[in-house]
Amino acid sequence: MPHYQQRGNIPRKRHVQFRRPDGELYTEEVIGAEGFSGISSIAYHIHPPTLVERLADPIPYSIEYAEKDFLQHRHLHGSHVEAGGDYLSGRHYIMGNQDVRLAVSRPTEEMSTFYRNASCDELVYIHDGEGVLESVFGDVEFEQGDYVHVPRTVTHRWRFTGDTEPRLLVIEASSEIRFPRKYMNKFGQLLEHSPFCERDVRPPTELRTYDEQGEFEIRIKKHGYLHRYIMRYHPFDVVGWDGYMYPYAISIKDFEPITGRIHQPPPVHQMFEGYNFVVCSFVPRLFDYHPDAIPAPYNHSNIDSDEVLYYAEGDFMSRKGIGRGSFTLHPGGIPHGPHPGTTEASIGKEGTDELAVMVDTFRPLNLTETALSIEDKNYVESWKPELHDAPSNGQATSTA
Repeated sequence: MPHYQQRGNIPRKRHVQFRRPDGELYTEEVIGAEGFSGISSIAYHIHPPTLVERLADPIPYSIEYAEKDFLQHRHLHGSHVEAGGDYLSGRHYIMGNQDVRLAVSRPTEEMSTFYRNASCDELVYIHDGEGVLESVFGDVEFEQGDYVHVPRTVTHRWRFTGDTEPRLLVIEASSEIRFPRKYMNKFGQLLEHSPFCERDVRPPTELRTYDEQGEFEIRIKKHGYLHRYIMRYHPFDVVGWDGYMYPYAISIKDFEPITGRIHQPPPVHQMFEGYNFVVCSFVPRLFDYHPDAIPAPYNHSNIDSDEVLYYAEGDFMSRKGIGRGSFTLHPGGIPHGPHPGTTEASIGKEGTDELAVMVDTFRPLNLTETALSIEDKNYVESWKPELHDAPSNGQATSTA
């Protein structure tokens, strides 16, 4: 989990008098999880965060899954999802279950309102674009290849800069998203064998305090609606905060791969975990160095999990028709592995130059109608050897 941070001005102790220059008290707000048993931060507002000017009509915002969702391997052309809207309104859900949902967003508009997900953490992979996540805790700058983690109930707004059209993979979890416990000691410090460390985590930098009165809309996502709260004061009126709950960024490029003499299983690529799912990062790395090693992954059956791979960068020669922004879904119950010819072609190769995000879930995933509309219908038959030419370019296989 993120480590302790402090920004701005705070009193010496919690829950004591802390006064503004005019003599009035600052308003203390504890922002936390798990009923005061989980991580939390304490923020000090100039004005009460409870002061609502009025409510506007809520906007329906729920996920509809396709009625027919048969058991089969799938390839979804994520790059075919249309651009439009802002970070939230332009979100296209692809698949999900009770624990986690995956969406693609290609925003073309700036956010005119503030956003708070009141029931889910959000982990956003920045496939393309750059900008600043503005939050009650300060600014988090991001760029291509970053993961941005926004804990649930944190008020924030996305602002994109530069000329590159943003493309985002949004992982929305009904539980806390955290670093794997296997990488930590009993004190919560990342261990020496962890593939990343606290130095790689980029918490909010500049805390911008806005003492402004007006009408500021916060859209709160919960119970299938965006609830519209019109606040009297700017929500980023915080003069200081401290704690463990805050948004942060960490780059997939800072994940240091774990390698071995023979092929390593997918858990060595794990970077995050939530309830009933994990998130893994596949990054450029050296292949196995046993003299008889086969770098290609072995065929395997996912007995207890569905495996989703989102292809970000690199050469995906093991999968015909796979490109930037593609999803593959290999559900539990049926085996999958490299395409014909790629296992032999991988032998003797020294490394791979790919970036991909994998999500493994321990409950079945359901597809949306959007997913079915961008599906490669022939993917399930793509392991037929007659559909593949014999490899001639010596390309190594993907780890998918």
